[in-house]
Amino acid sequence: MNKYIKFVIAAIFIGFGIFLMFNRNIGWGIVMVILAAIPILLFYKNEYILLAFWQLRKQNFEKANQFLSNIKNFESQLHKSQYGYYHYLIGLTTAQENNPAKTEGLMKKALDYGLNMKHDRAMATLNLAAGAMAKGRRQEATKLLEEAKNLDSAGMMTDQIKMLKEQLKMPSMQKHMHNPHMRQRGKFH
Repeated sequence: MNKYIKFVIAAIFIGFGIFLMFNRNIGWGIVMVILAAIPILLFYKNEYILLAFWQLRKQNFEKANQFLSNIKNFESQLHKSQYGYYHYLIGLTTAQENNPAKTEGLMKKALDYGLNMKHDRAMATLNLAAGAMAKGRRQEATKLLEEAKNLDSAGMMTDQIKMLKEQLKMPSMQKHMHNPHMRQRGKFH
């Protein structure tokens, strides 16, 4: 549903509430005017994003993904302040599918559009660090981990940050791995 239709619904509620007040149903008129606040609230906080957050709290990633898939065109359905959270939530659901390239792109978009909460920015930065580490970009991963550590003022992600730092200390296997299918080109083979 287009985001501006919610304002039309709120205007209809307010108009009907005023109509009821003029016809001596003041109580029901006040109720209708108060109910008009719901579509206005849902203009700024989309119902599908709220439901996806609720499902993520319960660790139900499939259901959260279903709610997010109901948003067909995020620019017409969401307020600009929610663009970042839309990409952030999709990034969190795709992170469970072990798709680091797609997750990294979505988290970059989320940070570009903006996230209000510090811990959300820290989680997005942590996912970017994990993606950079998976691609072998150690310096970028180290920088992103430090940024995530600074953003995580509540200390909710200290374990994940420590785990990724420990993985960064391990030697890269790509430098030492040999292709078993490659012909031996040595002097004695």
